Amino acid sequence: MNILVFDIETIPDVNAGRQLYNLNGTDAEVAARMFAQRAEETGGSEFLKHHLHQIVAISVVLRQQDQFKVWSIGELESSEAELIQRFYDGIERYTPTLVSWNGSGFDLPVLHYRSLLHGISAARYWEKGEYDQNFKWNNYLSRYHERHTDLMDVLAAYSNRANAPLDEIATLLGFPGKMGMNGSKVWEAYLANDLPLIRNYCETDVLNTFLVYLRFLLLQGKFSRATYQQEISTIIQSLQTSSKSHLQQFANACKDNIS
Repeated sequence: MNILVFDIETIPDVNAGRQLYNLNGTDAEVAARMFAQRAEETGGSEFLKHHLHQIVAISVVLRQQDQFKVWSIGELESSEAELIQRFYDGIERYTPTLVSWNGSGFDLPVLHYRSLLHGISAARYWEKGEYDQNFKWNNYLSRYHERHTDLMDVLAAYSNRANAPLDEIATLLGFPGKMGMNGSKVWEAYLANDLPLIRNYCETDVLNTFLVYLRFLLLQGKFSRATYQQEISTIIQSLQTSSKSHLQQFANACKDNIS
């Protein structure tokens, strides 16, 4: 097992708003105008187009045969470019199976646009068999290959009409789901200079994704019931010994809901 589960958190790219739409004012004012323009375009939704998002956190779970680790890439002061480069460096180092929830629909396109903006190098990720034949029929970019498993996409049988929110699926399975925050609050937290809160939230989201993935492996027959239960127990025990209170809380919520 060599799994890298990932999730990103984003804010409006206010510099892009100023450059593309000639918006002026504080960051909050520019973002508010960007949201308003988007609502006018869509007839209600303020959710910005992918290329107008700026990444402020990337959280990952790394699961190897003898290792389980969850963390947010980089430091609080790390630039967006550094976060992205470190993410792709991890792929270069481990060549893991990537796992996400709506990664194909959101996280990866945003990463692509931001990588383009910053001039990021990510050769292993973009490999499609030109230099490594193992990637010809199984790479990170094809929707139907398994080097990247977008759980939302796969479980919905690749039908947008069947997509489901991670929070609801995780909760239905007895996992913690959202814990005191959701994605709509990220910009508010960022304006309040509370990047640690954003990173903590992102880490619990990526943990929910990983736990759903374990259940998916059970569904596929790749895990026996005993193996699945042992893996869950291993994760809970690891989180309970963490020095981070939000991870301990997550573990306790799992322990309360999973038999």
